[in-house]
Amino acid sequence: MDASLQIRRLLLDDGGKYRCELVNGIEDESVVITLRIEGVVFPYQSEDGRYRLTFHEAKEVCAEQDGILASYHQLYRAWTEGLDWCNAGWLQDGTVHYPIIQPRPACGAQLLPGIRSYGAKDKNQDRFDAFCFTSQTSGSVSFVSGSFSFEQAGHACQRQGAELALVGHLYSAWRFQNYDQCDGGWLRDGSVRFPISNPRELCGGIPEAGVRSFGFPNKMKPLFGAYCYM
Repeated sequence: MDASLQIRRLLLDDGGKYRCELVNGIEDESVVITLRIEGVVFPYQSEDGRYRLTFHEAKEVCAEQDGILASYHQLYRAWTEGLDWCNAGWLQDGTVHYPIIQPRPACGAQLLPGIRSYGAKDKNQDRFDAFCFTSQTSGSVSFVSGSFSFEQAGHACQRQGAELALVGHLYSAWRFQNYDQCDGGWLRDGSVRFPISNPRELCGGIPEAGVRSFGFPNKMKPLFGAYCYM
């Protein structure tokens, strides 16, 4: 028997195994289909600093940035694609891990590259960062050049009929559209970042592509441009 399965309006957590049962008279057939959502994993840290998020808070901040907590398999795949991060973060199953490609002091210097694991932690008491997962978005990201405070950056986007982009929006544009902009810009969470697809010395000085971060600067200082989403 021939058949097709069509799933529309996929959500980030729709990945997994689906069983399709085909019945035609006295004939029946069952097929298991694995659906994998293409996306990008990004680490997220609280504005208050490193290791400030409970599991529930980590889940919330990922949702606020157009994402969900990543699964172990998503983090592992990101590691195989080059993700190297020396801060432990929550995953969707309540375990805590971090991916290391270049072992160094304080980052498993005596161990081989891999995914470091802290195992399952107390979701209400223990605090770490978060590994979020997002996919392609329906909108687009653009950069508005200027020296804006956080509030001014929001107004600059509004004048374009847009709003400040979320962190997930910027990572999605970098991952799926090869977005490259060598200028720090405000995002909606108050952080300042810039995406680099073509690494070069004067754009972060790191040989790997990625989204660079200036952290969470003083929102009153007019120092950065704006990343807008519409």
